[in-house]
Amino acid sequence: MTRTAPGSSESPRAGRCTFLPPYLLQRVAEASTERRLVAGGRSTLAVDERLRGRREAATAATPPLAPAGGGNRVVYDAGGAEDLPGRRVRDEDDPATGDAAVDEAHDHSGVAWDLFAEVFDRRSVDGRGTPLTVTVHYGQDYDNAFWDGDQLVFGDGDGELFDRFTKPLDVTVHEFTHGVTQFSAGLTYQGQSGALNESVSDVFASMAKQRALGQDAQQADWLIGQGLFLPDVKATALRSMLEPGTAYDDPRLGRDPQVGSMDAYVDTTEDNGGVHINSGIPNRAFALAARGVGGNSWERPGQVWYAALTDGSVTAGTDFAGFAQATVDAAARLFGDDPSVADQVRQAWQQVGLLTGSSRDATTGDGAPAGSPSSPAPAPTEGSPAATPSDATTTGPAAPDVSGLGTRGGAEDSPAAPGTGAGAGGDLVPDEDDVVAVRRSGGFAGVTRSGRMSLGADPFGSELRRLLDQISVSDLGRSEPQPDRFTYTVACRSFELTVPEQDLTPELTRVVQIVLDQQDQQDQ
Repeated sequence: MTRTAPGSSESPRAGRCTFLPPYLLQRVAEASTERRLVAGGRSTLAVDERLRGRREAATAATPPLAPAGGGNRVVYDAGGAEDLPGRRVRDEDDPATGDAAVDEAHDHSGVAWDLFAEVFDRRSVDGRGTPLTVTVHYGQDYDNAFWDGDQLVFGDGDGELFDRFTKPLDVTVHEFTHGVTQFSAGLTYQGQSGALNESVSDVFASMAKQRALGQDAQQADWLIGQGLFLPDVKATALRSMLEPGTAYDDPRLGRDPQVGSMDAYVDTTEDNGGVHINSGIPNRAFALAARGVGGNSWERPGQVWYAALTDGSVTAGTDFAGFAQATVDAAARLFGDDPSVADQVRQAWQQVGLLTGSSRDATTGDGAPAGSPSSPAPAPTEGSPAATPSDATTTGPAAPDVSGLGTRGGAEDSPAAPGTGAGAGGDLVPDEDDVVAVRRSGGFAGVTRSGRMSLGADPFGSELRRLLDQISVSDLGRSEPQPDRFTYTVACRSFELTVPEQDLTPELTRVVQIVLDQQDQQDQ
């Protein structure tokens, strides 16, 4: 029996699932002295706003639009623009083009298709054989890859830290699997269910990589995104499933903040509740289970995870404990003649602090272990010290100083909804001497970007005050969090807003651009 994470939606929401998590993008922006990297960050923000209109993505009842012609996949070239899908450049049976990104996208999406078709008897993301659309050369210096509910999209990287996102096989399979999750369990992209959404994509990406290399679970390195960073970056990969938190340690990126057990669970409102950080817990459970069962990860362990994802026992709001129990039940059902499989699966979850029968299996309303140090403190009452966007407990790179700014409102309890505070229900009217803080979290790499600006001292202060005065909180959208999309927090003394990127208004978008761009220039 699965347990539903409190406060989560019961209906699956499709959306743009990006590969880089937001905390990683922030570190790049904060630490970089390279103008190209700063420009790349601004370009990504602009792209996010232009994609706002795509937020009503397909659901399980609406399959992706099939490309014209036969075959399983068609690759398009965006030519550095952001219009999708772009110019059609390679069909299913066409020969190689000589364009590395085009040919990698074609080959790697074929590996993803074959994994699910040949191993799990599932054709395409929807199980109905809908052809796959893939776009490469998306945007300028675009440090990301994503599944937008309809298709796969890949940027070319920035040439300073990140190589092209088509290069590692597992990046493509990760995004493909977000589509599979969309059309099966529909895991809500928030808190523990969101971390499971991320983990499932890593799990099947690791299977595809190991299958392509002919490696069993013992031989595998269990790294995700190996080859994505350029050679001078101090990193082995983006994530390690077997040893979360050890994939990179670079001055420009910070240290890999992933955790691998419930004892280290990170309770945060950033990154849709830490989906890219806490996904290390179920990631490690799968790696341990696969090594314990032995043989190829895509055989018995993979069949167990796929059954749990697709047999109806896992739903939109399933939490870690619920998913863990679903995999144990699936193992017992599929391999009843070999009880050691279910035993190994259970032991793997126990090693990461789940299915232990202890209080750690219970969760708080935010999905954190009940009674853990990371459990949220009570919301401040009127007259108490104001909370700030940096109050969330995190590991890894230190959060920028935004102390003394903002009050905790509705967004803290439900990050998908606009925040409340002094400005809730009407225009936001900051004082002339206020400091406005902006933070972006989320995204495939989990890099967070942040900045702050004094309204009184900065030349842009008057424009910021005018923009904020034009924003009516009641007019902001209230979309559910979507995989690998960014979340923005804007705060000053009188208010705090936490808004998913698909709900950014033009005024909020401009506020974010001004503050982050000016911070980038100061950091150069």
